[in-house]
Amino acid sequence: MLLSAWHLKFEVLTSSLALLAAYPLLARPLSLWRTLSWVSGVLLLALSLVSPLDTLAHDYLFSAHMAQHLLMTIVVPPLLLLGIPPELVQRTVASRWRFGGLLRLLGNPLAAWVLATGVLWVWHAPVLYGAALRSDVIHILQHAMFLSTALLFWWPVVAPISGHARMEAWGLIAYLFAAMAAGSALGILLAFAPVGLYPHYLNPQDHHGLLGLVRDGWGISPADDQQLGGMLMWIPGGIVYGLAIVGTLALWLNEPDEGVQAEEQTKVPTQAVAPATAAQPAAQYVVLSATGELRVVGERSERAEREDG
Repeated sequence: MLLSAWHLKFEVLTSSLALLAAYPLLARPLSLWRTLSWVSGVLLLALSLVSPLDTLAHDYLFSAHMAQHLLMTIVVPPLLLLGIPPELVQRTVASRWRFGGLLRLLGNPLAAWVLATGVLWVWHAPVLYGAALRSDVIHILQHAMFLSTALLFWWPVVAPISGHARMEAWGLIAYLFAAMAAGSALGILLAFAPVGLYPHYLNPQDHHGLLGLVRDGWGISPADDQQLGGMLMWIPGGIVYGLAIVGTLALWLNEPDEGVQAEEQTKVPTQAVAPATAAQPAAQYVVLSATGELRVVGERSERAEREDG
């Protein structure tokens, strides 16, 4: 029965094929894991829009709509960004169109967080949510805003090039935690709101003959559906942000200590100024001290050690 709920939308299929075909031409040098990430992101986005999930989301289940939106906001965007090679971003930044300033503007963490969180909350207002379900144009606009602001949000987290809209680890952790809190708060609100917050799903029109399957076969009532939708945003959504926080912590802990690195880089091997009678000149180093002074340190020669002995 669900097979009849597939909708092979021409615009979705052609856009997806164009993104897949353009990737090997633009994303050079190719990397296996980046290619898999890009392809996975494009395919998941396409499936969310042409598979039975889209039919269930639009006509029958608020929880299916929530699952679709989660794919667009916390799964697909990181996959697409991880699929972009740093060399492509560097070429774009260095191009004559001077996209560097645009990237810095769009990747501003505060602006990205406010836009992504604001769009998420505003579109879940019952009036706007219902309007999107009644109008295909508004629905497309809703999805476009979810995806675009989510790409902005995830850019500071998984930007494929250092030095552009990247934050320190503690800033990223706070950034992700704040987003997790905002999403969880909205999920809790939806889960425990009175039944019928979105009247469209109370008595859906059974255009595809799936209402019996949803209500009797799966046993999902309107109350269960609304609670499940809120729980999806609250718990699985929170898990994704939590995993991102753990990944950030792991990368932070594995980074070399900058102080030790700087000290190692200031060591310059030199020849020791020693008497001609010395059996072996001592290895010495010029070291930049914390006070900014250059000091000569090193090992003593073997002859000096013997004489002291």
